[in-house]
Amino acid sequence: MPSTDVVELILQDHRRMEDLFRTMRSVEADRVTALQEFAHLLIAHASAEEDEVYPALRRYKNVDGEDVDHSVHEHHEANEALLALLEVADTASEEWEEKLEDLVTAVNHHADEEERTLLNDARVNVSDDRRAELGRLFTKARARYLESGCGSVENVRKLVAAVNG
Repeated sequence: MPSTDVVELILQDHRRMEDLFRTMRSVEADRVTALQEFAHLLIAHASAEEDEVYPALRRYKNVDGEDVDHSVHEHHEANEALLALLEVADTASEEWEEKLEDLVTAVNHHADEEERTLLNDARVNVSDDRRAELGRLFTKARARYLESGCGSVENVRKLVAAVNG
């Protein structure tokens, strides 16, 4: 049976994003399809974290609220990097390669930090039952975002504009 532990579910998404980065770096691969899957996954994942996981973690005194705020800030940075890549028309161009590396850097930095801070704190301080409950809420929110086509360039533009407003 697949895990419902929110920490495990978030880690699974992080590993899938790394796989998609490998695909997008490959000249032989279908970069457009990989980028589309990545865009939907990144936005759904981050939005579900912000809706369901981060507010819950904020309530634990042994989880640093500043780490939560920092993670939200890094989601915005990743969204900006994603938008920049989505707006490059030619996947064989040098510009595409550069924007991809900016995105990889932003997302890997965030995933690494989140795994070392928030997720480790959650593993230690949040009960198994609560992590399972958060996992179910995260999965439902993530699915709702995926169904809405959240990774479309139009939606990512809206998200970036809302923050930079």
